[in-house]
Amino acid sequence: MIEELHIRDLGVIADATLPLGPGFTAITGETGAGKTMVVSALGLLMGERSDAGAVRTGAAQARVGGIVRTSDPAVAEIVDDIGGDLEDGELVLSRTVNAEGRSRASVGGASAPVGSLGRLAERLFAVHGQSEQLRLRSAAAQRDTLDRFGGDELAATLRDYRIAHRERQQLGSQIAELTEARDERAAEAVRLRSELEEIAAVDPQAGEEQELVQRIDLLSNVEALRAATSSAHEALTTDSDDPMSRDASSLVDEAVREVERVAGHDQRLEAVLETLRSASFQLADAARELAAYAADLDQEGPGELAQANDRLAALTGLFRVYGADSAAVVEYAADAARRLTELDGDDERIDELTARLEQLDDEERSLADRLSELRADAASRLSELVTVELRQLALPDAEFVVRVTPLDALGGSGGDEVQLLLSPHPGAQPRPIAKSASGGELSRVMLALEVVVAGVDPVPTFVFDEVDAGVGGAAAIEIGRRLARLARSSQVIVVTHLAQVAAFANNHLQVVKDSSGGFTESSCRRLEGEERLAEMARLLSGLSDSGSALEHAAELLALRD
Repeated sequence: MIEELHIRDLGVIADATLPLGPGFTAITGETGAGKTMVVSALGLLMGERSDAGAVRTGAAQARVGGIVRTSDPAVAEIVDDIGGDLEDGELVLSRTVNAEGRSRASVGGASAPVGSLGRLAERLFAVHGQSEQLRLRSAAAQRDTLDRFGGDELAATLRDYRIAHRERQQLGSQIAELTEARDERAAEAVRLRSELEEIAAVDPQAGEEQELVQRIDLLSNVEALRAATSSAHEALTTDSDDPMSRDASSLVDEAVREVERVAGHDQRLEAVLETLRSASFQLADAARELAAYAADLDQEGPGELAQANDRLAALTGLFRVYGADSAAVVEYAADAARRLTELDGDDERIDELTARLEQLDDEERSLADRLSELRADAASRLSELVTVELRQLALPDAEFVVRVTPLDALGGSGGDEVQLLLSPHPGAQPRPIAKSASGGELSRVMLALEVVVAGVDPVPTFVFDEVDAGVGGAAAIEIGRRLARLARSSQVIVVTHLAQVAAFANNHLQVVKDSSGGFTESSCRRLEGEERLAEMARLLSGLSDSGSALEHAAELLALRD
């Protein structure tokens, strides 16, 4: 339920606050005062497309805000997903449209995509105007109306059917794709096998090319390494019997002996002596390591360099085709192996999917048959109840018929075509409402449908824009009665030009036009007592102070009581 609507700079409305609340609210006003802007404002709160032309001349932007009271868990979930607040069942919605046409929305104090307002509107509002009358002429809208009336079992069956239908379609497409592309997939499998065989023949290991490069560099310079390490070893220590031969180790050892001989005379030499002894040990270690390194070089086979170069060449050949390095080639091979497994299982997969498709065909057909049964039952009940309503809406001889006929093939909503038909007088064959109903009759059909359907599938808020178009007299009074009846279970907001309709409202708002400043500006106010009586008289006669009109207005207001 919308508790309050605030409109600023929308069309001719400069600044207006509409106190709505529960029950039946009638909105009236002179032609051009901006009554339709109220419906436009509600449309903006429902996520409808914005129009920069609706921004009031001279204003930078139009703004619409609404306070909505709801206890719907689905609404609370949507608001929570957006990041907004729903406090004590009160939700604040807002929408701004600037003069360039850009639009922003807010839900529960959080900035939100405009589309989120549409998601909320599906749970909160139902708007009926001339566009809705046009929509009701479509086969899909007529089927949806019957399904709404059908109740929980029909809704559950339809939901299950749509799941089965969607899965069957997806499965059929998957089977067709596998079957049609079988030759291409077979060729792909042959190619992948060849590639995997080529890679397996080399058997690359991640990172091995770096090790090969280092090994080849070593093997290519083995003689230089051997000569250098041998010379270095001899410089450190030599096995020569020449007493004049002097290597680094013997020189350091001699230095150690000389310092040891005199160190006792000066303690400062102890530190020097320790350094020399450490150097002696380090030289001995270095000599041993050089000897071991040289021994390892002597073990290198003469053919190893050629083998390493061949291996690197084989890897490089793979890199040119399958990846920048061995790690990439290994990853490519893993992906190719997975893909090959998938391709090799095509025939088995097609058999599995075909068996499942047969199951889904049976399931879908069974659900479609049950859906048709439920729709036929609902159609009979809806026909009877709407016919009763139409006879109360000054169509005493009208007969409303909901016809359910089978389609040649199953679709997204089953295998039925639903038609709403109207026979306006006895003896006339029921014809589609799009062809048999006038504008006024179609308005009454819509209202009758909503009154009946609301008993099964209530909507929190109904908004009717000129539901009384083309109607007058007794028919208008009955429309007012039915709107009041609908308002027992839902909030009803009606933009009307008929006193007979407005009389049944428990809340009467007037959109007031002011052109005193050289341009038109509208506001809104609640009418009570004498003010409401005067507005009712104006609606009846065009004169707010006509005695007869005032008397007639009082009679109409008494009908509500």
